[in-house]
Amino acid sequence: MESPMEPSGVEQEPGAVRYRVLEGPREGRDPGEGSGASARAYEPELRRTAEADREVTAAEGRRRPFPRRLLDLPWEDVLLPHVLSRVPLRQLLRLQRVSRAFRALVQLHLAGLRRFDAAQVGPHIPRAALARLLRDAEGLQALALAPCHEWLSDADLLPVLARNPQLRSVALAGCGQLSRRALGALAEGCPRLRRLSLAHCDWVDGLALRGLADRCPALEELDLTACRQLKDEAIVYLAQRRGAGLRSLSLAVNANVGDTAVQELARNCPRLEHLDLTGCLRVGSDGVRTLAEYCPALLSLRVRHCHHVAEPSLSRLRKRGVDIDVEPPLHQALVLLQDMAGFAPFVNLQV
Repeated sequence: MESPMEPSGVEQEPGAVRYRVLEGPREGRDPGEGSGASARAYEPELRRTAEADREVTAAEGRRRPFPRRLLDLPWEDVLLPHVLSRVPLRQLLRLQRVSRAFRALVQLHLAGLRRFDAAQVGPHIPRAALARLLRDAEGLQALALAPCHEWLSDADLLPVLARNPQLRSVALAGCGQLSRRALGALAEGCPRLRRLSLAHCDWVDGLALRGLADRCPALEELDLTACRQLKDEAIVYLAQRRGAGLRSLSLAVNANVGDTAVQELARNCPRLEHLDLTGCLRVGSDGVRTLAEYCPALLSLRVRHCHHVAEPSLSRLRKRGVDIDVEPPLHQALVLLQDMAGFAPFVNLQV
Protein backbone atom coordinates (compact mmCIF):
# COMPACT_ATOMS: atom_id res chain seq x y z
CA MET A 1 0.00 0.00 0.00
CA GLU A 2 1.35 3.41 -0.98
CA SER A 3 2.03 5.79 1.81
CA PRO A 4 0.31 9.20 1.79
CA MET A 5 2.84 11.92 1.41
CA GLU A 6 3.02 15.54 2.52
CA PRO A 7 5.63 17.82 0.97
CA SER A 8 7.76 19.23 3.69
CA GLY A 9 7.74 22.98 4.22
CA VAL A 10 4.48 23.55 2.27
CA GLU A 11 1.83 25.48 4.20
CA GLN A 12 -1.61 23.98 3.98
CA GLU A 13 -4.89 25.91 3.86
CA PRO A 14 -6.94 25.93 7.07
CA GLY A 15 -9.19 22.94 7.25
CA ALA A 16 -7.22 20.94 4.67
CA VAL A 17 -6.35 17.35 5.44
CA ARG A 18 -2.73 16.94 6.45
CA TYR A 19 -0.65 13.85 5.86
CA ARG A 20 2.58 12.71 7.36
CA VAL A 21 5.24 10.69 5.65
CA LEU A 22 4.84 7.12 6.80
CA GLU A 23 7.71 4.82 7.01
CA GLY A 24 7.97 2.32 4.22
CA PRO A 25 8.19 -1.43 4.75
CA ARG A 26 11.32 -2.80 6.25
CA GLU A 27 13.75 -4.64 4.08
CA GLY A 28 12.89 -8.26 3.55
CA ARG A 29 9.27 -7.75 4.66
CA ASP A 30 6.16 -7.98 2.53
CA PRO A 31 4.57 -4.49 2.20
CA GLY A 32 1.12 -5.89 2.86
CA GLU A 33 2.11 -7.65 6.01
CA GLY A 34 0.98 -5.99 9.21
CA SER A 35 -0.71 -3.04 7.42
CA GLY A 36 -3.62 -3.04 9.88
CA ALA A 37 -1.33 -2.78 12.87
CA SER A 38 0.59 0.08 11.23
CA ALA A 39 -2.66 2.03 10.68
CA ARG A 40 -3.70 1.57 14.29
CA ALA A 41 -0.27 2.71 15.39
CA TYR A 42 -0.66 6.02 13.54
CA GLU A 43 -4.27 6.74 14.61
CA PRO A 44 -3.25 8.93 17.60
CA GLU A 45 -0.99 10.99 15.35
CA LEU A 46 -3.72 11.51 12.75
CA ARG A 47 -6.18 12.48 15.48
CA ARG A 48 -3.76 15.13 16.81
CA THR A 49 -3.30 16.48 13.27
CA ALA A 50 -7.08 16.82 12.77
CA GLU A 51 -7.44 18.64 16.10
CA ALA A 52 -4.67 21.04 15.08
CA ASP A 53 -6.48 21.72 11.80
CA ARG A 54 -9.68 22.57 13.66
CA GLU A 55 -7.80 24.99 15.89
CA VAL A 56 -6.26 26.74 12.87
CA THR A 57 -9.69 27.02 11.21
CA ALA A 58 -11.22 28.48 14.37
CA ALA A 59 -8.40 31.02 14.66
CA GLU A 60 -8.85 32.01 11.03
CA GLY A 61 -12.58 32.48 11.64
CA ARG A 62 -11.86 34.76 14.60
CA ARG A 63 -9.64 36.91 12.41
CA ARG A 64 -12.40 37.21 9.76
CA PRO A 65 -15.72 37.20 11.67
CA PHE A 66 -18.96 36.65 9.79
CA PRO A 67 -21.33 39.69 9.96
CA ARG A 68 -23.87 39.20 12.69
CA ARG A 69 -25.70 42.55 12.54
CA LEU A 70 -27.63 44.20 9.72
CA LEU A 71 -25.37 47.24 9.67
CA ASP A 72 -22.29 45.00 9.32
CA LEU A 73 -23.34 44.19 5.75
CA PRO A 74 -21.88 46.37 2.97
CA TRP A 75 -24.08 49.47 2.70
CA GLU A 76 -23.63 50.48 -0.91
CA ASP A 77 -23.38 46.95 -2.34
CA VAL A 78 -26.06 45.17 -0.28
CA LEU A 79 -28.22 47.29 2.02
CA LEU A 80 -28.99 50.22 -0.28
CA PRO A 81 -29.77 48.42 -3.56
CA HIS A 82 -31.24 45.18 -2.19
CA VAL A 83 -32.80 46.01 1.19
CA LEU A 84 -33.72 49.65 1.67
CA SER A 85 -34.97 49.99 -1.91
CA ARG A 86 -37.76 47.53 -1.01
CA VAL A 87 -38.79 49.18 2.26
CA PRO A 88 -41.68 51.70 2.12
CA LEU A 89 -40.63 55.28 2.68
CA ARG A 90 -42.81 55.62 5.76
CA GLN A 91 -41.06 52.66 7.40
CA LEU A 92 -37.66 54.09 6.56
CA LEU A 93 -38.52 57.25 8.46
CA ARG A 94 -39.28 55.13 11.51
CA LEU A 95 -36.11 53.13 11.03
CA GLN A 96 -33.88 56.18 11.24
CA ARG A 97 -35.08 56.78 14.80
CA VAL A 98 -33.43 53.57 16.01
CA SER A 99 -29.86 54.87 16.19
CA ARG A 100 -27.41 57.29 14.65
CA ALA A 101 -26.07 54.57 12.39
CA PHE A 102 -29.52 53.80 11.01
CA ARG A 103 -30.15 57.52 10.56
CA ALA A 104 -26.96 57.81 8.51
CA LEU A 105 -27.96 54.78 6.45
CA VAL A 106 -31.43 56.18 5.71
CA GLN A 107 -30.01 59.59 4.80
CA LEU A 108 -27.62 57.91 2.39
CA HIS A 109 -30.57 56.10 0.83
CA LEU A 110 -32.60 59.32 0.52
CA ALA A 111 -29.67 61.06 -1.12
CA GLY A 112 -29.71 58.48 -3.90
CA LEU A 113 -33.46 58.43 -4.54
CA ARG A 114 -34.64 58.51 -8.13
CA ARG A 115 -38.36 58.85 -7.35
CA PHE A 116 -40.05 60.66 -4.50
CA ASP A 117 -43.81 60.59 -3.92
CA ALA A 118 -44.91 62.48 -0.84
CA ALA A 119 -48.06 60.35 -0.68
CA GLN A 120 -45.90 57.42 0.47
CA VAL A 121 -45.08 59.34 3.63
CA GLY A 122 -48.62 60.34 4.54
CA PRO A 123 -51.56 62.57 3.63
CA HIS A 124 -50.02 65.57 5.38
CA ILE A 125 -46.30 66.36 5.54
CA PRO A 126 -44.89 69.24 7.59
CA ARG A 127 -42.64 71.70 5.80
CA ALA A 128 -39.62 70.85 7.96
CA ALA A 129 -40.06 67.11 7.31
CA LEU A 130 -40.05 67.59 3.54
CA ALA A 131 -36.93 69.74 3.76
CA ARG A 132 -35.11 67.01 5.71
CA LEU A 133 -36.20 64.29 3.32
CA LEU A 134 -35.00 66.09 0.19
CA ARG A 135 -32.03 68.09 1.48
CA ASP A 136 -29.44 65.69 0.01
CA ALA A 137 -31.38 64.41 -3.01
CA GLU A 138 -29.56 65.30 -6.22
CA GLY A 139 -30.60 62.53 -8.60
CA LEU A 140 -34.39 62.73 -8.63
CA GLN A 141 -36.13 61.89 -11.89
CA ALA A 142 -39.73 61.85 -10.61
CA LEU A 143 -41.21 64.19 -7.99
CA ALA A 144 -44.80 64.21 -6.69
CA LEU A 145 -45.78 66.74 -4.01
CA ALA A 146 -49.58 66.70 -4.03
CA PRO A 147 -49.87 66.10 -0.22
CA CYS A 148 -47.96 69.37 0.31
CA HIS A 149 -50.51 71.46 -1.59
CA GLU A 150 -51.67 73.42 1.45
CA TRP A 151 -48.32 75.06 2.20
CA LEU A 152 -45.86 74.38 -0.65
CA SER A 153 -44.43 77.69 -1.84
CA ASP A 154 -41.78 78.86 -4.27
CA ALA A 155 -39.24 79.04 -1.45
CA ASP A 156 -39.83 75.36 -0.66
CA LEU A 157 -39.75 74.10 -4.25
CA LEU A 158 -37.03 76.15 -5.93
CA PRO A 159 -34.06 74.63 -4.00
CA VAL A 160 -35.27 71.12 -4.84
CA LEU A 161 -35.55 71.97 -8.54
CA ALA A 162 -32.09 73.55 -8.53
CA ARG A 163 -30.49 70.38 -7.14
CA ASN A 164 -32.31 68.03 -9.54
CA PRO A 165 -32.02 69.30 -13.12
CA GLN A 166 -32.59 65.79 -14.53
CA LEU A 167 -36.25 65.68 -13.41
CA ARG A 168 -38.50 64.06 -16.00
CA SER A 169 -41.81 63.84 -14.15
CA VAL A 170 -43.24 66.45 -11.77
CA ALA A 171 -46.69 66.41 -10.14
CA LEU A 172 -47.82 69.63 -8.45
CA ALA A 173 -51.57 69.04 -8.54
CA GLY A 174 -53.45 71.38 -6.22
CA CYS A 175 -50.37 73.35 -5.13
CA GLY A 176 -52.11 76.70 -5.14
CA GLN A 177 -49.43 78.59 -3.19
CA LEU A 178 -46.92 78.40 -6.03
CA SER A 179 -46.49 81.11 -8.64
CA ARG A 180 -45.32 81.68 -12.18
CA ARG A 181 -41.78 81.92 -10.82
CA ALA A 182 -41.75 78.23 -9.81
CA LEU A 183 -42.99 77.16 -13.22
CA GLY A 184 -40.33 79.30 -14.89
CA ALA A 185 -37.61 77.71 -12.77
CA LEU A 186 -38.94 74.25 -13.62
CA ALA A 187 -38.99 74.98 -17.34
CA GLU A 188 -35.56 76.64 -17.29
CA GLY A 189 -33.76 74.16 -15.06
CA CYS A 190 -35.27 70.83 -16.16
CA PRO A 191 -34.90 70.52 -19.94
CA ARG A 192 -35.66 66.77 -19.88
CA LEU A 193 -39.12 67.24 -18.40
CA ARG A 194 -41.64 64.89 -20.01
CA ARG A 195 -44.62 64.72 -17.65
CA LEU A 196 -46.10 67.62 -15.71
CA SER A 197 -49.28 67.88 -13.67
CA LEU A 198 -50.60 71.34 -12.80
CA ALA A 199 -54.18 70.28 -12.14
CA HIS A 200 -56.19 72.72 -10.02
CA CYS A 201 -53.40 75.31 -10.01
CA ASP A 202 -55.36 78.51 -10.50
CA TRP A 203 -52.19 80.59 -10.80
CA VAL A 204 -51.29 79.02 -14.16
CA ASP A 205 -52.07 81.62 -16.83
CA GLY A 206 -51.26 82.13 -20.47
CA LEU A 207 -47.88 83.73 -19.82
CA ALA A 208 -46.77 80.87 -17.57
CA LEU A 209 -47.84 78.31 -20.18
CA ARG A 210 -45.95 80.16 -22.90
CA GLY A 211 -42.75 79.97 -20.89
CA LEU A 212 -43.29 76.26 -20.38
CA ALA A 213 -43.87 75.67 -24.08
CA ASP A 214 -40.72 77.60 -25.02
CA ARG A 215 -38.33 75.79 -22.67
CA CYS A 216 -39.53 72.15 -22.46
CA PRO A 217 -38.72 70.46 -25.76
CA ALA A 218 -39.27 66.93 -24.39
CA LEU A 219 -42.76 67.55 -22.96
CA GLU A 220 -45.13 64.64 -23.71
CA GLU A 221 -47.82 64.64 -21.01
CA LEU A 222 -49.45 67.75 -19.54
CA ASP A 223 -52.34 67.99 -17.09
CA LEU A 224 -54.02 71.41 -17.03
CA THR A 225 -57.27 70.32 -15.40
CA ALA A 226 -59.17 73.26 -13.87
CA CYS A 227 -56.53 75.83 -14.84
CA ARG A 228 -59.32 78.29 -15.48
CA GLN A 229 -57.15 81.26 -16.45
CA LEU A 230 -56.09 79.53 -19.67
CA LYS A 231 -57.85 80.53 -22.86
CA ASP A 232 -57.75 79.44 -26.48
CA GLU A 233 -54.76 81.64 -27.27
CA ALA A 234 -52.51 79.91 -24.73
CA ILE A 235 -53.53 76.43 -25.90
CA VAL A 236 -52.95 77.41 -29.53
CA TYR A 237 -49.43 78.58 -28.65
CA LEU A 238 -48.75 75.33 -26.81
CA ALA A 239 -49.93 73.30 -29.79
CA GLN A 240 -47.77 75.23 -32.22
CA ARG A 241 -44.64 75.05 -30.07
CA ARG A 242 -44.84 71.56 -28.56
CA GLY A 243 -47.64 69.80 -30.43
CA ALA A 244 -45.33 67.46 -32.32
CA GLY A 245 -44.32 65.65 -29.13
CA LEU A 246 -47.53 65.82 -27.08
CA ARG A 247 -49.13 62.46 -26.37
CA SER A 248 -51.47 63.22 -23.47
CA LEU A 249 -53.25 66.48 -22.58
CA SER A 250 -56.02 67.35 -20.12
CA LEU A 251 -57.97 70.60 -20.44
CA ALA A 252 -60.88 69.38 -18.33
CA VAL A 253 -63.12 71.75 -16.37
CA ASN A 254 -62.18 74.87 -18.33
CA ALA A 255 -65.08 76.83 -19.76
CA ASN A 256 -62.69 79.14 -21.65
CA VAL A 257 -61.43 76.42 -24.01
CA GLY A 258 -63.38 76.04 -27.25
CA ASP A 259 -63.19 74.62 -30.76
CA THR A 260 -60.39 76.98 -31.80
CA ALA A 261 -57.98 75.40 -29.33
CA VAL A 262 -59.13 71.84 -30.09
CA GLN A 263 -58.77 72.29 -33.84
CA GLU A 264 -55.26 73.70 -33.46
CA LEU A 265 -54.31 70.79 -31.24
CA ALA A 266 -55.63 68.36 -33.83
CA ARG A 267 -53.60 69.93 -36.64
CA ASN A 268 -50.34 70.11 -34.67
CA CYS A 269 -50.41 66.97 -32.51
CA PRO A 270 -50.16 63.90 -34.77
CA ARG A 271 -48.97 61.71 -31.86
CA LEU A 272 -51.78 62.71 -29.49
CA GLU A 273 -53.20 59.60 -27.78
CA HIS A 274 -55.26 60.91 -24.85
CA LEU A 275 -57.30 64.10 -24.69
CA ASP A 276 -59.56 65.11 -21.81
CA LEU A 277 -62.13 67.83 -22.55
CA THR A 278 -64.52 67.01 -19.72
CA GLY A 279 -66.63 70.03 -18.85
CA CYS A 280 -65.28 72.25 -21.64
CA LEU A 281 -68.64 73.81 -22.40
CA ARG A 282 -67.47 75.74 -25.47
CA VAL A 283 -66.16 72.65 -27.29
CA GLY A 284 -68.51 71.45 -30.04
CA SER A 285 -68.77 68.99 -32.89
CA ASP A 286 -66.43 70.95 -35.17
CA GLY A 287 -63.49 70.39 -32.85
CA VAL A 288 -64.24 66.68 -32.50
CA ARG A 289 -64.50 66.21 -36.26
CA THR A 290 -61.09 67.84 -36.68
CA LEU A 291 -59.67 65.41 -34.12
CA ALA A 292 -61.05 62.48 -36.08
CA GLU A 293 -59.42 63.80 -39.24
CA TYR A 294 -55.95 64.79 -38.01
CA CYS A 295 -55.21 62.54 -35.00
CA PRO A 296 -54.69 58.96 -36.21
CA ALA A 297 -53.02 57.90 -32.93
CA LEU A 298 -55.90 58.98 -30.68
CA LEU A 299 -56.85 56.23 -28.22
CA SER A 300 -59.17 57.95 -25.74
CA LEU A 301 -61.34 61.07 -25.70
CA ARG A 302 -63.23 62.49 -22.73
CA VAL A 303 -66.15 64.78 -23.68
CA ARG A 304 -68.58 64.27 -20.82
CA HIS A 305 -70.60 67.41 -20.09
CA CYS A 306 -69.62 68.89 -23.46
CA HIS A 307 -73.22 69.57 -24.42
CA HIS A 308 -72.44 70.89 -27.91
CA VAL A 309 -70.74 67.67 -29.03
CA ALA A 310 -73.19 65.62 -31.12
CA GLU A 311 -73.10 61.90 -31.78
CA PRO A 312 -72.41 62.15 -35.55
CA SER A 313 -69.05 63.79 -34.80
CA LEU A 314 -68.14 60.96 -32.42
CA SER A 315 -69.24 58.08 -34.65
CA ARG A 316 -66.11 58.23 -36.81
CA LEU A 317 -63.92 57.90 -33.73
CA ARG A 318 -66.04 55.05 -32.39
CA LYS A 319 -65.53 53.11 -35.62
CA ARG A 320 -61.77 53.42 -35.11
CA GLY A 321 -62.07 51.97 -31.62
CA VAL A 322 -61.35 55.19 -29.73
CA ASP A 323 -62.41 54.97 -26.08
CA ILE A 324 -65.06 57.66 -25.50
CA ASP A 325 -66.64 58.24 -22.10
CA VAL A 326 -70.06 59.13 -23.57
CA GLU A 327 -72.31 56.25 -24.64
CA PRO A 328 -74.23 56.43 -27.95
CA PRO A 329 -77.81 57.77 -27.60
CA LEU A 330 -79.36 54.44 -28.64
CA HIS A 331 -77.44 52.58 -25.97
CA GLN A 332 -78.44 55.16 -23.38
CA ALA A 333 -82.11 54.77 -24.33
CA LEU A 334 -81.94 50.98 -24.12
CA VAL A 335 -80.28 51.10 -20.71
CA LEU A 336 -82.96 53.52 -19.48
CA LEU A 337 -85.70 51.26 -20.86
CA GLN A 338 -84.15 48.26 -19.15
CA ASP A 339 -84.03 50.09 -15.82
CA MET A 340 -87.65 51.18 -16.12
CA ALA A 341 -89.14 47.92 -17.41
CA GLY A 342 -86.93 45.57 -15.44
CA PHE A 343 -85.95 43.41 -18.41
CA ALA A 344 -83.55 43.51 -21.33
CA PRO A 345 -85.32 44.11 -24.67
CA PHE A 346 -84.38 41.86 -27.55
CA VAL A 347 -82.61 44.54 -29.53
CA ASN A 348 -79.21 44.35 -31.16
CA LEU A 349 -77.12 46.85 -29.19
CA GLN A 350 -74.55 47.04 -32.01
CA VAL A 351 -76.93 48.82 -34.37
